[in-house]
Amino acid sequence: MEKLVEGAVTEALHGGGGEAIRLYVAACAERMAPLFVGLRAGDPGREADLDFYAESVRDLWHADRPLADAAEGVRQLERFPELQPNEEGITDVADTYAFFAAICLRYAMLAHGSGNADDAVSCGHAVLTAMGMLDQNVPGARFFAEERRLQTLSLRGDASGLWDASVTAGRERFRAVLGRLAR
Repeated sequence: MEKLVEGAVTEALHGGGGEAIRLYVAACAERMAPLFVGLRAGDPGREADLDFYAESVRDLWHADRPLADAAEGVRQLERFPELQPNEEGITDVADTYAFFAAICLRYAMLAHGSGNADDAVSCGHAVLTAMGMLDQNVPGARFFAEERRLQTLSLRGDASGLWDASVTAGRERFRAVLGRLAR
């Protein structure tokens, strides 16, 4: 499968070391967090999942050290309904974006814990796939191009500016998906 992550970003991740990888995946997960939390808020019995998701994204921003319990966190995340096999597939708008947010966090936790650049690229690929789909379904949207720009920005090492940009982008994405749900 061809990865959507730009070649320069992939190269930088492979040559950048653990802290660069951890910052990159933290930013990707932050941009997807509003989709998971916002689309699953209010679902009965999901309070612990929402807390786990939000805490995991918060912990990813500690880019100076790998997650100590990344493997256990991935196992917990893999029990989420979004990552369970489903014979019918995913057809609902909310389910689609919650899935991409969950798979993004899965790869982010793997990459953060191990420093594996391939997991980081898979994290970025999941986000770009979701943004490409959103562009196709929201007239005039440019989420895919903005995600590519933010992925490049995340390799520059300015965590505070990156966090602000990621939070803002995540909110915009959530609003766009909510607009799709209203139809």
